[in-house]
Amino acid sequence: MDLTSPHAYWLIKNGIGEVSAPMSHDEECDVLVIGAGVTGAMIADALSGRGFSVIVIDRRHPAHGSTSASTALLQYELDTHLVELVDRLGRVRAVDAYRACLDGVRAIGRLAGNLDADVGFQRRPSLYYPSRASDVKALRAEGAARRRAGFPCEVIGRGEVRRIVDFSPPIALWSHGSGEVDPWKLTRALLSRSATRGGRVFGRTDATRIAGRKTHVLVQTDRGQIRAGKVVVAAGYESEKFLPGPVARLHSTYAIVTEPVGAFNGWSKRCLIWESSRPYLYARTTPDGRIMAGGEDVPFRNPSLRDAKVAVKARKLLGKMRRLFSRIEMDIAYAWAGTFGETEDTLPYLGVHPAGDPRVFFALGYGANGMPFSGIAAEILSAAVAGEPHRYLSTFAFDR
Repeated sequence: MDLTSPHAYWLIKNGIGEVSAPMSHDEECDVLVIGAGVTGAMIADALSGRGFSVIVIDRRHPAHGSTSASTALLQYELDTHLVELVDRLGRVRAVDAYRACLDGVRAIGRLAGNLDADVGFQRRPSLYYPSRASDVKALRAEGAARRRAGFPCEVIGRGEVRRIVDFSPPIALWSHGSGEVDPWKLTRALLSRSATRGGRVFGRTDATRIAGRKTHVLVQTDRGQIRAGKVVVAAGYESEKFLPGPVARLHSTYAIVTEPVGAFNGWSKRCLIWESSRPYLYARTTPDGRIMAGGEDVPFRNPSLRDAKVAVKARKLLGKMRRLFSRIEMDIAYAWAGTFGETEDTLPYLGVHPAGDPRVFFALGYGANGMPFSGIAAEILSAAVAGEPHRYLSTFAFDR
């Protein structure tokens, strides 16, 4: 299935890059990572850094799935308010989920700082504003809850909001600890670093079956077999073929990127922006002076129906951005759609499935915060593969 429509911005900007050859014969490794998107790349980098021999496979070219369509807003703030998550999961697990996401953003920042390549990482503040007057009370309560939990968030009034952006809701949540990145460059840089440690990447190699054996895990692909000590499945919602049943609902999201703008008038600090409506508008800027915005989510039906809506959804996104920033002249350069999965509680699933082989781990960073969760997943799962504990492993367990 196609995960994205044509013209996803990062592929157009960066090109295909070096094409990884498919697997040509049977292979063997300590750890096999299924999925060569940003999640798989982070995990492969962490595992190879620990000295494991690692193979990464993907049914596409590396970074050509959901990674290429991501707008890559790196936020610790989840789609579900902390207040609601506490009611649903209890205070400890809810606060840990937010902390893990914040730690994931920080982990990506550390990775970016230690790579030889420029992957477009920038730390940015985040502005979360009420879409309607009726949302103000809930945002005040959310801001207070985050402050009590120690998160870098404050409630600011209309006057202060107006000094940051051209539009002026009654209040907004102003948070630090967020960022942005080029997900394609990050993925390729991490896979390249893994390769310098002996890691191998095979594109156009589709894993079809995982079978536990007494001494190893045998993975059947359309190109041959891989004998691995352990396996990490990081193939997004396509990972569900290796699970007893579906664990996420699928949605289509839409995004645009503008032509380069002359100046970001009325957009101080080029902060990340999102709103309280569900689905919500979200926006960032890019290193080459563009505006990237997304939203207009709908339930996923099939790629054709998803892609048929791109033009209409793009015009709606542009109209919303023009209303927010009337002093910035903007026109669409590219528009695209992507498919993502979301769990019932919006948190990822990380670790071993209770009904599965204990040597097979899953990294399912579903939802809008998939990339920060990927950052923490790399730390959690590399520790788990090495037999070490991690404070967040139980937070995202399948049986939570």
